[in-house]
Amino acid sequence: MTQHTLELAEVDLVYDVHGPLPTADGRPPLMMLGQPMDASGFQAQVPLFADRTVVTYDPRGLGRSRRKDGGVTNEPATQAEDLHALIDALGVGPVDMLASSGGAVSALALVTAHPHDVATLVAHEPPIDAVLPDADAVHRARVAYTRVYTDKGWGAGMAAFIALTSWEGEITEEYFAQPVPDPAAFGMPTQDDGSRDDPLLSDRSWAVPLYEPDIEALKAAQTRIVVAVGEESLKVYTGRTAFALAERLGQQPTVFPSHHGGFVGGEFGYAGQPEAFAVKLRSVLDER
Repeated sequence: MTQHTLELAEVDLVYDVHGPLPTADGRPPLMMLGQPMDASGFQAQVPLFADRTVVTYDPRGLGRSRRKDGGVTNEPATQAEDLHALIDALGVGPVDMLASSGGAVSALALVTAHPHDVATLVAHEPPIDAVLPDADAVHRARVAYTRVYTDKGWGAGMAAFIALTSWEGEITEEYFAQPVPDPAAFGMPTQDDGSRDDPLLSDRSWAVPLYEPDIEALKAAQTRIVVAVGEESLKVYTGRTAFALAERLGQQPTVFPSHHGGFVGGEFGYAGQPEAFAVKLRSVLDER
């Protein structure tokens, strides 16, 4: 693995190349990205693709990538331009891409703006409100957990976030009638450390779920788009967004093993099934 820094006007993007460039077998590099996850989120996945050149990176302001623009918010269109610059810097043509969660939203924005950058995009559970019939209620719930985070800190905010993301089906008044969850019930700290800059729980990443995809542009792109959903996520928010987006694109979502973080090992405390996930990802990429 070699670490590189791409110095742009607004950010120094740090990325890792696992394998040779150009690739040894002529296949496109395989990029793996998330949001607000940095490259460390794919440490269980990368070794399972030792036969391919894999590229991981830290999105602007996360991990090792230092922002120089003074900003703190995360917008998919901006992330897309960062990805475009990174792919251009690789200098090997279009890439294959596994993009999960907010990273999948950035990847969809990339394909919309630069359709020649990606050969196959596996968009794993992109959280996009706009495709849902209960979009307004989902955002109301987001405002509520952000308020809990602002008022009570990380543990309380994360407990409220989990309550939303584990809710099955549409967000109804029954959801809002629930008491605010106890963070201790989720193994979260009950003390407030005073920080309010978490990219997931604050409003800094609201632009990600509020992104409105250009469905016609995505349909017209030369990129092969595969919308993926975890088998444990079928009824919850990101599973519902995957199904709804896939329907808009005229496809059925491809079911992957495990949950929203199905590609991760046990290093983050909520292990997926990385080996089974890699087997499925490989089969999807080989279908081209």
